[in-house]
Amino acid sequence: MYNKQVEKTPCGTQDPQKRIHNFDEVAFTYTEEEAVNEASRCINCKNSPCVSGCPVGIKIPEFISKIKERNFKEAYSVISEDSALPAICGRVCPQETQCEQKCVRGIKGESVGIGRLERFAADWHMKNEEVSNPEIKENGHKVAVVGSGPSGLTAAGELRKMGYEVSIFEALHEAGGVLVYGIPAFRLPKDIVKKEIDALINMGVKIELNVVIGRTLTVDELFNKGFEAIYIAGGAGSPKFMGIPGEGLKGVLSANEYLTRINLMRAYKPDSHTPILRGKHVSVVGGGNVAMDAARCARRLGAEVSVIYRRSREELPARQEEVEHAEEEGIEFHFLQNPVKIIGDENGWVTGVECVHMQLGEPDSSGRRRPVPIEGSETVLKTDTFILALGTSPNPLISKTTDALNITRYGGIEAKDQSGATSRKGVFAGGDIVTGSATVILAMGAGKRAAKAIDEYIMQGKEWDAFE
Repeated sequence: MYNKQVEKTPCGTQDPQKRIHNFDEVAFTYTEEEAVNEASRCINCKNSPCVSGCPVGIKIPEFISKIKERNFKEAYSVISEDSALPAICGRVCPQETQCEQKCVRGIKGESVGIGRLERFAADWHMKNEEVSNPEIKENGHKVAVVGSGPSGLTAAGELRKMGYEVSIFEALHEAGGVLVYGIPAFRLPKDIVKKEIDALINMGVKIELNVVIGRTLTVDELFNKGFEAIYIAGGAGSPKFMGIPGEGLKGVLSANEYLTRINLMRAYKPDSHTPILRGKHVSVVGGGNVAMDAARCARRLGAEVSVIYRRSREELPARQEEVEHAEEEGIEFHFLQNPVKIIGDENGWVTGVECVHMQLGEPDSSGRRRPVPIEGSETVLKTDTFILALGTSPNPLISKTTDALNITRYGGIEAKDQSGATSRKGVFAGGDIVTGSATVILAMGAGKRAAKAIDEYIMQGKEWDAFE
């Protein structure tokens, strides 16, 4: 008999008035009783529609059934068959638009809390189980992975399980990619990321830090070192700007720089060697998760914060949970407004941002109604720090070191299909460097598919033209 409870089992959170003064995790993990109660809401559908919504194909009903039976150890084992980073995915994946969106329980109520249950199983494992490595049969072949973000880590883990000698080359001084430099600790604690990465290292994955592929080493030099295939998962770390007057003023930052300083370089700490600008009135332009992250970080640094978004609330691309948390924390939203000019003083510092009011017109190529400016509706918001969170594009360093890689008009590497195969033999690519800014789980899915394709290429002698 399943639990007929219509709504998800509530998940506790830090009090908003307390959490705006710290970077501790906002949402709590289910207790065992809460997890069993929520797992009992699953009706174990015959066709498992939730699985089709998971980019890495986790056996969702199976792991939930194990939680229902209180077999938490086995629940984690089921998840880890398909996901290399369950504790991370349970926290930051947009389950509401993926697996949970397919959940039958969501038709007449709320879907099963799949993400919360995944997080519970992963956290229970970390707390109660000793690290154990899968038995690996070495196959004598070497693969290089460029980038240690979610796509690179997933590909490395999958390849290592197959017996490959895997080396990850990371440009920064700490492994994790966007997981460490982009997502704040209050959403994804850094010790969780470290534990997931340490598990890969214990499996035998090698990680070389401070290596910039395209500068320190080239793609050709990696092949010369004996690597038989290369998976490029360098992400998309180049920020986009608006091109409006005033972007060169002091106090204007990209969300990339702002979040990297806070998350990777710990600039929020009073004794930081790389302090961040602490504005009193911060404006963030954008409506995605990165915008929410930047705004909520600024709030924790003591600022009054406004988010400026040119569409309505209904079009916000950020996760609903993040928007709700931001509102609870006192962040103001200025919908249907768009910055047209950043205003500065005689010393070159930002003092305000001029915005034009918008109205929604006909749908654009994304399917959302296009925002159209209302003539004569300009207003000025008091601002001393202006943060742009408008998306990112791939860094061109890697592609510029070899003319054999086809490049998209957005500056990313062109992959021929879902395998990640590129125009150069032996080189695969996936994640944000191919798709542009996307989610952690989609990047992981790309890494998993590429690992399979690399194995077929090396071990089965699959001809390269088979990918064309």
